[in-house]
Amino acid sequence: MAALTPDIATARRLVVKIGSALLVDNAGLRTDWLAALAHDVALARGRGADVILVSSGAIALGRRVLGLPAGVLTLEQSQAAAAVGQIRLARAYEEVLAPHEVTTAQILVTLEDTENRRRYLNSRATMETLLGLGVVPIVNENDTVATDEIRFGDNDRLAAQIAITIGADQLVLLSDVDGFYSANPKQDPTARRFDLVEHITPEIEAMAGEAISGNSKGGMKTKLMAAKTAVAGGCAMAIMEGSVTRPLSALAAGAKCTWFLPEGDPQAARKRWIAAMKPRGELRLDAGAVAALRLGKSLLPAGVVAVAGSFGRGDPVALLGPDGAALGKGLSRYTSAEARAIRGHKSGEIASILGYPGRAALVHRDDMVI
Repeated sequence: MAALTPDIATARRLVVKIGSALLVDNAGLRTDWLAALAHDVALARGRGADVILVSSGAIALGRRVLGLPAGVLTLEQSQAAAAVGQIRLARAYEEVLAPHEVTTAQILVTLEDTENRRRYLNSRATMETLLGLGVVPIVNENDTVATDEIRFGDNDRLAAQIAITIGADQLVLLSDVDGFYSANPKQDPTARRFDLVEHITPEIEAMAGEAISGNSKGGMKTKLMAAKTAVAGGCAMAIMEGSVTRPLSALAAGAKCTWFLPEGDPQAARKRWIAAMKPRGELRLDAGAVAALRLGKSLLPAGVVAVAGSFGRGDPVALLGPDGAALGKGLSRYTSAEARAIRGHKSGEIASILGYPGRAALVHRDDMVI
């Protein structure tokens, strides 16, 4: 049976990566193209989809404002250009989406934010809250502080990491190529484009080339790396040529692209990841908490009767029933010391106990396997 090609119109949570070459040309920011993209974003929001935009362009925009020369910039020049470009880029997104009554937010991240579990959970919680409030987050690598050792290096991989962080079911890379080819089509006229990639095999990986755009840091190799990350997290990914007006509408209408099929669904992939972790502590629950967890609820401090082990925020913990029997695992939103202090207490008492506001759940249901 042939695999079904994903349909962007059915996306529940959509991440869109916009490349520098699409946003910025020799004249500066392409405001007409960006305004047209805003129509597509508003349509997706109107049909109930969450939308996250991962946008390049800050350095490309800033270097033009600062009059920096063409070619490779030093790290310090890139950071300065990003500082100038980020504020202008964020303002541009705000201005094109405001007429559609869409609120935007800017989120700047570095590689450390996804490798450090505490920062990862903070980023995820922030994005989840923004999406729940109907906001469209604009995410970019924090080039003003990122160094060569901690940067993603391209926003294709960043977009894939964001997609699995927030459990997106579709990721679209708007690029300067219309899909994944068997070879670089600008160098090999016999290169063929794949409509659908069901599995990323060693043969597929060997076909990836290098960057072909002067403004873009990410070539096909990085796009394939992004695809591997996305599909492993249960997220379908498309590569399409994005310079057309309203590219998401064009994709929905059948524009040329390459879809990479996901391995399962995002939530299942996340559950497998948590289940494979080694617990660093234990939370023993009362009967009421056990019943709530079996109904898909989050674990509140009031349902915890004992805390064992030493663990940090974001670390995996074992969840035990009143008799000590294993129920599952979860990622703690508090340290072991904090968990001991608030166990058995209502969520409304957390601030007075710890001296600062905390999260209502000790382990959120999205961070739990039962």
